[in-house]
Amino acid sequence: MSFLLPESIELDCMKYSVVYDSQTDSLDGEGPAILCAKVMSQITRLPVLVLKGGYEEFSGYYHFFRSQKVFWMPQEIDEFQPYPIEIIPGLLYMGDLRQANDRHIQKDLKIKSHVNVSLEITNFALPSEQVLHIPVPDSCDTDLLQFFPSACQFIDSHIATNCAVLVSSTLGISRSSAVLIAYIIHYRKCTLQETWNHVLKCKTNMRPNRGFVQQLSEWEKTTLGHQLTDIADPKF
Repeated sequence: MSFLLPESIELDCMKYSVVYDSQTDSLDGEGPAILCAKVMSQITRLPVLVLKGGYEEFSGYYHFFRSQKVFWMPQEIDEFQPYPIEIIPGLLYMGDLRQANDRHIQKDLKIKSHVNVSLEITNFALPSEQVLHIPVPDSCDTDLLQFFPSACQFIDSHIATNCAVLVSSTLGISRSSAVLIAYIIHYRKCTLQETWNHVLKCKTNMRPNRGFVQQLSEWEKTTLGHQLTDIADPKF
């Protein structure tokens, strides 16, 4: 099988290129989508993305992203407001304060409950049982560890009823990611290392501050019985 791209396609000037088809149920091996993406990647200097499951599956989960447009100008793309990062499909998300205050996002993702790990408060009212506010600064001296049990209990109680939860902080980088990592360690009984890799794959700029990393190591010991992750590794 070979792919020949029309000369009229100027991939070098396109910011995003996505390959999809209805047969893309696995990204392993050398399926047609992978082969096509490799051909395209030889022409453009920017990454080519392969949409796992194809457009049909994607639009089934995220119908609010569907559009009749087939071409977007770079300025239009830059104006898009990003959505929270999906950590557990359909149930657990991580975002920033703007996203936590966006009613369209709440409706699209069916978010009913919030864990707000910041000094700010959201700008619309929710019943108290649907909000856990952890008003702490993003400081290496902040004791976030004391809130991990209550955060895990809160998230557990809501996703058990298929109620989507958004964990947010001011920028969605440090405090929210620390709470998310603590929850995944609790929920999946994974090591800090394994959980860190999963959350980093979902959100590449997540970065708990150094104090939170130390507290997550203590949480790993509390949850799993042993400290199994070497946080002296530079990647932490």
